[in-house]
Amino acid sequence: MHKHITLMTALLLGSATLASAQTVELRILETTDLHTSALGYDYYQDKPTGEFGLEYTATLINNARNEKRNSLLFDNGDLIQGNPLGDYVARIKPLADGQMHPMHAAMSVLKYDAANLGNHEFNYGLPFLKQIIDAAPMPIVSANTYVDDGTGNPGANAFTPYLIQRHTVYDTNGRPYIINVGIIGLLPPQIVQWDKSNLDGKIVTADIVQTAQKFIPQMKAQGADIIVAIAHSGITADYTPGQENVATELTKIPGIDVVLSGHSHQVFPGPVYKSIPGADITKGTINGKPVVMAGFWGNDLGIVDLKLDYDRKTQKWTIQDSSALVRPIWDATAKKNLVTPDPRIARAVKTAHEGTLAYVRGKVADLTAPINSYWALVQDDPSVQLVNSAQTAYVKAALADTQYKDLPVLSAAAPFKAGGRAGASYYTDIPAGTLAIKNVADLYVYPNTVQAVLITGAQVQEWLERSAGQFKQIDPTKTEPQDLIDTSFPTYNFDVIDGVTYEIDVTQPNRYNSKGEVANADAHRIKNLTYMGKPIDPNQQFVIATNNYRASGGGSFPGLTGKNIILAAPDETRQALIGYFNQQKTINPTADGNWKLTPIPGATLLYTSSPNAQKYLPAGATLTKTREDGFAEYTIKN
Repeated sequence: MHKHITLMTALLLGSATLASAQTVELRILETTDLHTSALGYDYYQDKPTGEFGLEYTATLINNARNEKRNSLLFDNGDLIQGNPLGDYVARIKPLADGQMHPMHAAMSVLKYDAANLGNHEFNYGLPFLKQIIDAAPMPIVSANTYVDDGTGNPGANAFTPYLIQRHTVYDTNGRPYIINVGIIGLLPPQIVQWDKSNLDGKIVTADIVQTAQKFIPQMKAQGADIIVAIAHSGITADYTPGQENVATELTKIPGIDVVLSGHSHQVFPGPVYKSIPGADITKGTINGKPVVMAGFWGNDLGIVDLKLDYDRKTQKWTIQDSSALVRPIWDATAKKNLVTPDPRIARAVKTAHEGTLAYVRGKVADLTAPINSYWALVQDDPSVQLVNSAQTAYVKAALADTQYKDLPVLSAAAPFKAGGRAGASYYTDIPAGTLAIKNVADLYVYPNTVQAVLITGAQVQEWLERSAGQFKQIDPTKTEPQDLIDTSFPTYNFDVIDGVTYEIDVTQPNRYNSKGEVANADAHRIKNLTYMGKPIDPNQQFVIATNNYRASGGGSFPGLTGKNIILAAPDETRQALIGYFNQQKTINPTADGNWKLTPIPGATLLYTSSPNAQKYLPAGATLTKTREDGFAEYTIKN
């Protein structure tokens, strides 16, 4: 009897061991929106920083891998553009054929399994993109980009749409299994607008969700056990076809098991998304599926953990449990690093980094006073004025021998570095003295090209109305402080138009909604719009100097669809700035004060900026507090 019980116990234990042997823990790691931040180095301020950089994220990757036996590592795009290092290897000392991009050299150390394309991958043109893909150390996917078939319709896929990779994984008892992991890449279809000059007639795009619905069944039919959607797309509550940010909708597609999100430079799971329907920011899921978005510039690592069970009878894998989290490299409260950098990354990019430093330190002109963008959203600002002055000079010269030579030239530019989602250090702050290349890149962070459009005075008004969406509506009857800035409105869409004068009345509702559609037909925030001291003639023709992004429809500004472009210059805006500064030799950065907020007697406006902004307080502004996230709050009475 005793022997019988012992035998039964052994059989039961064996059965339990056999069952547990079918459970596999798989960890999926994500980086996204690295924007050439291989190192924790601020090329604009020309100094190291610990707040970002793949060299720090690499240590988090190493740690995360050590915790789990089975792991996969993916990148979610916007990799090759974003700071002077990206410009250096694309424009200044271009990569040789077959030479690996420095970001890829860094990533090869970490052995990425695959990568997705983001929208900024197209900023330097298709030939450069093809060159770096050909030399990449990992496969790269993009499913909703197609070759233009000659009629503006999709032809063949422009890039590999998806992969199915066979990986050996080990269960909790160390037994090996094979699992087929499907990987599909998706990006904003708006790239054909944003990079029209590079993609027109060459690339067309399709809706992200419809593309996934097309390919996911194919991937399952070809044996994918689980599918990871790497979507360079943000998280929103709603969905309409053609939308830019659709990660939430992807979780509703049968067959997609994991969504890696990006593009929005935010963190999921995190409090920003607590009100998204179906989101569980404690567990890191949306509609029951794990989702992660790992910030930007390598400041965070995204981690998805899956518990997989294998059914021997059906030979199918099922996900029994999942969760997602994000690990930061920086403690914003204590202002210190949470990890030390992986020295292999610095070694991998050493030559490119040193070349970039030599490039950005080159002198352009002398600067008589400092330039900063701390207050650029509430008053006319020299950081924007200089860009507008350079654009105006460039376009006037370019049109001097054309049919447009006698038309007035205005210029539109926005404050790119004005805090927001990039954090409290993301401001232009250039000291007086030598103006160098790094400072020009600080004034204008994107590799846009100069373009000019032909519009009417009435369209100038509407352009500014759309731009005035930067502000919340202020109640003039309230005396308590009111938030002025709508942080959901990107500062790069807050165009200041130089050459006219105007006021912005923020007591009025916004005329346009976030999609650029007229929301309040009777509302007009732009007041006293004048040209040459007189009310603007709505029928008069104007040339506006701008960039390829805006001229082609970026930001959904009224009247800007790419059809009224009269100048598509080959030069980048930064090159126009360098030429302008070289010609001036000495730069006195002052704004001409051509716009202002309409005074609201008795009202107090609440404005968020850097703590450094207190060195340049405008009239009526007072520092009230410095927050834990690094920003400072100011009140303004005008």
